Amino acid sequence: MIPTLLIADDEKHTREGLQLALENQYEVYIAKSGEEAIRLMEIETFDVVLTDLRMGSVSGMKVVEKAKKLAQQPIVIMITAYGDVETAVQAMKKGAFDFVTKPINLEKLEILIKRSLKTRKLEEENQGLRNLLQEKSKFEGIIGKAPAFQSIMDQVKRVAPAKTTVLLQGETGTGKELIANAIHENSPRRKNPFIPVHCAALSANILESELFGHEKGAFTGATERRLGRFEIADGGTLFLDELGEIDATTQVKLLRFLETKTFERLGSNRSITVDIRLVCATNRNLEKMVKDDQFREDLLYRLNIVEITLPPLRKRRQDIQPLLQHYSQILSKENGLKPVEFLPEIIEILQNYSWPGNIRELRNFCENTVVMRQGKMLKKTDLDPKFYSPPDDVLANDLTHLKSSPVPSELSKEDNEKSLYREALIKTKGNRTKAAQLLGVSRRTLQRKLLIWPNLVS
Repeated sequence: MIPTLLIADDEKHTREGLQLALENQYEVYIAKSGEEAIRLMEIETFDVVLTDLRMGSVSGMKVVEKAKKLAQQPIVIMITAYGDVETAVQAMKKGAFDFVTKPINLEKLEILIKRSLKTRKLEEENQGLRNLLQEKSKFEGIIGKAPAFQSIMDQVKRVAPAKTTVLLQGETGTGKELIANAIHENSPRRKNPFIPVHCAALSANILESELFGHEKGAFTGATERRLGRFEIADGGTLFLDELGEIDATTQVKLLRFLETKTFERLGSNRSITVDIRLVCATNRNLEKMVKDDQFREDLLYRLNIVEITLPPLRKRRQDIQPLLQHYSQILSKENGLKPVEFLPEIIEILQNYSWPGNIRELRNFCENTVVMRQGKMLKKTDLDPKFYSPPDDVLANDLTHLKSSPVPSELSKEDNEKSLYREALIKTKGNRTKAAQLLGVSRRTLQRKLLIWPNLVS
């Protein structure tokens, strides 16, 4: 977007000359007095306000004061005569970005405006990072009220202050890195680095070098010494994600570190000692891998001092609605769009969906919805059929099971039908939406049958 610029000056030739010089780079508004500048600032949002210091009854100082009170504060640059430099400096103390003196050097003014816009962008980015770091340091920044998830958070609160190695287990997309970061941010190590390593993304040779570093000449292409993640994380927390993917050689080195707190860079015999807290995560069954000779049993014992298993999203269904709202709001802001409204019937459908990709899948769904719906109400017809229809093989198996259930031959057609409906409701624990899907009828049809057979399931 083109930056917006307000020029306020009571000298006609000055404001119009500046407008002519700057309108090819900015969307320019002009005001012939301080009063008019303040009025425009109340109804329009400006990126930069270029204001003369002396303008009748409402001076440029008043314009600065007004700008500082706005929700979206513009950058203010003062225009002043040489003899008013001291006053302009006072204006800077009150919030003006800088000042220029008359006669105005247009080249210097353009550089000053561009510098001010760049400075503000950096400040906004820094503030965003600070807000993100502050949010990460709070347990309440993690969304989850379901009992299964609150049990996990209780464990995290107990383990965070300790030095103990933690093993996080759970399906892909359940938020293992978020929990690892929460452990770090709520520990005495929070001011030191949190270093994540995604083991599955690196080949065996690269992973070993990435973790432990290497000396110059250690292997072809090693043209200089490189510090590994263990050294970089000294004093902080090292998070090894997808631990089940590491090869046998790296497993041996990791075991030695856990036993001695030392390691060697590739190509060196010198032992290096570091103080790190190790948090690991995997979506694989390490015990089965031990039985299959794919993972060292002694390493598993060393890692599995505190084990925390994150529940899949299907086991914390009451968190689905707040997660949908959370990601919808965040992603709508990121994309400059309005959040999507989720009607109760849509929430019910999404709560009954199994979410095999867990929170990662839910976040992707929210991003797609925010971008494609752009603030419009989400309807059932907008959903992919997978959200309200169980997989075909599940439906087929369950329906075959229902229809093959032994039913006395002397029962009437209506009694047979009632038996199928009753078993569907029992199988789905009274969930009418799932029962209707299982029977291959609409929910309305099921409701109508229940009015006819009020004592179907007592």
